[in-house]
Amino acid sequence: MKKQITFSTFLTFSLLASFLFFSCDTLRKTPGNTATSKSSRRTLISKKPSAKPPVRRPAPTTRPSYSNPRNTSDIPQVVQVARTYTGTPYRSGGNDKNGIDCSGLICSVYSEVGMKVPRISWQQSEFGQEVGQLKDIKAGDWLFFVPEAGKEGYVSHAGIVTDVRSSQEIIFIHASTSRGVREDNLFSNYFKGRFVKAMRPFQGI
Repeated sequence: MKKQITFSTFLTFSLLASFLFFSCDTLRKTPGNTATSKSSRRTLISKKPSAKPPVRRPAPTTRPSYSNPRNTSDIPQVVQVARTYTGTPYRSGGNDKNGIDCSGLICSVYSEVGMKVPRISWQQSEFGQEVGQLKDIKAGDWLFFVPEAGKEGYVSHAGIVTDVRSSQEIIFIHASTSRGVREDNLFSNYFKGRFVKAMRPFQGI
């Protein structure tokens, strides 16, 4: 009787011990699995691409509104106003009688007579109507020059025709880098080889 009780007790104890062993093993594994799951979740979140900021549309560009070409009756006034700048020192980007550059002279003179024109020389070289031949150049026309004689290049200088005295004497006013605002002859040795085109910002003949 004692052996059965002992065997029965031993069997019960063994079952209970086995149960506790497997239960503890399960409990030991559970936190590890949970930690791995959380770690994986963190990794996935960190690799998730961040949202890109919304692309800003560029501000709409508006074309400057210039005055329509006016009548040639304004040309004497243009010449008169331009000559008031004579002697003004050259200053790159300048727009007044304290200092002015070549395209600034054109812009300021025409502004004073109530006409809005482009400020940059290459834009001025495309404004109005091109004068096809030298013999057709008149007072009030704009002359444009490149840096080197006899070579193509960008427009680097500009002036306003003030007087046409003969076929070889076309006088224009401009802002010289060395001598300020002055008048010169288009057919001088320095300018005739650099001249590229003439534009007429006024309507009429």
